[in-house]
Amino acid sequence: MMSFEMNDRKKIGLGLTGFGVFFSFLGIIFFFDKGLIAMGNILFISGVALTIGLKSSLQFFMKRSNYKGTISFGVGFFFVVIGWPILGMILEAYGFVVLFSGFWPTLAVFLQKIPILGWIFQQPFVRSFFDRYRGKRVPV
Repeated sequence: MMSFEMNDRKKIGLGLTGFGVFFSFLGIIFFFDKGLIAMGNILFISGVALTIGLKSSLQFFMKRSNYKGTISFGVGFFFVVIGWPILGMILEAYGFVVLFSGFWPTLAVFLQKIPILGWIFQQPFVRSFFDRYRGKRVPV
C-alpha cells in the first residue's frame, strides 16, 4: 500500500496552489483584474506541478482524454493575459471542470466524511447523485 508522504516540496506545492486560488478569487472580486488572475493561474499551475511532480503533471495535462481541458485552460489563460479576462475565465472554468472531473468521486467521499457538512451529503437524494460517479478511478 502506498502512503502519502508529505515532504517539503509537496507542502510548498499545496501552498502555491492555495495562493493561486486566492489570487484568482481576488482577481474576480476586483472586477476581473487581469494581473491578479494571471498571477493566480501561474501559482496554481506551479503548485499542482510541485504537489504531484513534474512528470506526473505533464502526463496528466498531455493525456489524450484531457486535451480538450488543457487547450481550453491554455486559451483562457492567453485571453486573460491579452486583456479579455471575462472570456478567459469562462474558458478556464470550462477547462478546469473538464480536466478535474475525474476527481469528483474522491471529492464526494471526502465531503460525506466531514462531521457536520457530511450529514447533508449523506441524505438519500444527494447520495444518489454522488453514487453515480463512485467507483471511477482518479486520473493521476
